[in-house]
Amino acid sequence: MSKKNCVCDAVEHILDQQDAVKDRCPTSCYSNLLNPVKSLGDTIPFILINENGTLFKAFGNVGGNCFKTPFFRVEHINHCCTTLRLLLPLDCHNHIAHEICDVERLVKTKNCVEVDLTCFCAIQCLSPRLVANKY
Repeated sequence: MSKKNCVCDAVEHILDQQDAVKDRCPTSCYSNLLNPVKSLGDTIPFILINENGTLFKAFGNVGGNCFKTPFFRVEHINHCCTTLRLLLPLDCHNHIAHEICDVERLVKTKNCVEVDLTCFCAIQCLSPRLVANKY
């Protein structure tokens, strides 16, 4: 019997919440009409923490305007393997040059990374208000 991972459970829950606010049809009986997150957008940003207590970071635009970020949005999950979209601070220039606590806005990038969630020991969700709806 395989042990369920709490980070995996949390990411599955985040994806369920994000899927509940997708713009299918705003008056559909299958939409989440009462969900207050809908006005906040479609992303619950989060950071992942490795076993040694450090932030997990991924690279985007390698070979071009390269950047590194610890901010993610879940796109897909299959068991504990997931596709994460990289989120970047709006005021970032080529890389994270400031502290996590200084971030005021995040934007979705076109970059994704595949990860095994069993490799992480902690997840911290951030406010959906951090994610800008438009670039």
